[in-house]
Amino acid sequence: MARYFENGAGELVPDALSGFARAHADLVAYDSADGYVTARHPSPMRRVGLLSGGGSGHEPMHTGYVGAGMLDAACPGRIFASPHNRQIFRASLAVAGPEGVLHLVKNYTGDRINFGIAAERLADAGIACSRVLVDDDLASDSDGVAAGRRGTGATVLLEKVLGGAADTGMGRTELVELGTALAGRCRTLAAASAAHHAPATGEPAFALPLGELEYGVGIHGERADRTRSQGQVGALVEDMTGALLDALRPGPDEPVVALVNGLGSVTSLELYGIFGELGRVLDARRVRLARHLVGDHVTALDMRGFSLTLMVADPVTLEFYDAPVHTPALRW
Repeated sequence: MARYFENGAGELVPDALSGFARAHADLVAYDSADGYVTARHPSPMRRVGLLSGGGSGHEPMHTGYVGAGMLDAACPGRIFASPHNRQIFRASLAVAGPEGVLHLVKNYTGDRINFGIAAERLADAGIACSRVLVDDDLASDSDGVAAGRRGTGATVLLEKVLGGAADTGMGRTELVELGTALAGRCRTLAAASAAHHAPATGEPAFALPLGELEYGVGIHGERADRTRSQGQVGALVEDMTGALLDALRPGPDEPVVALVNGLGSVTSLELYGIFGELGRVLDARRVRLARHLVGDHVTALDMRGFSLTLMVADPVTLEFYDAPVHTPALRW
């Protein structure tokens, strides 16, 4: 039996995008022919268009972050699948500024290939294009993973900071330098006690015994290299936060920005409890928590799990992070 409320196979994503565009018609426009979403009110100061994209099923990423202060455009692919290079090319043409366009790309093979082809097409069309690669997933930081670290929760933080920077009129070269440095200062780790269910079959992507979890799961349901006992959430968060801090090694005067992210089926009660445990660990390690987000920001359909992201910040990063934003999913 179907698990998802949909009209039929293959219709879930286009129907959702149509509804999303209607619900937020004051903020975004949806090009149904080429399959991308653009911001209606970008800053007139921008010289570079910011574009990201990836598979659907991670909502509100990416379309939810299109709007003033963040993305100029987003290209949603099918569920857990890269957008087509045609979508990326057309969207880039629509939002390119005087200095071209910057692609924020998560480190997955399909995304890298399709954004790369789109960049070649843009070059042929005379549009300058650069890329910032997001590769924050600590669990895939291994010599055995040929593609390198996956791109996950840090994507939202980079979109926010680079959006604030772009609104000052920063050029493409400077945005690339800033984004590359930020990507190197971000790490994410995720855990899940139950997999997402595939829309095509209604079946879970993997099965776990009660009381166990995948430690280092991916946002497409990629299995971790090990399972562990779920136990108390305090011990779990302490292990996850400690691993992130050991990888990032912030200095004594370097605060962090944190994202406590639900993967689809974890309640707000749980997420705020997790955030409290994160704060406790940071306090014990004498790491200042400068800013935070708590909620569903990068989901994996209905996966029962959460991720923790830390970004080592400096005053400039915090200034751009604090800049005004008005998107369907984030605003201040």
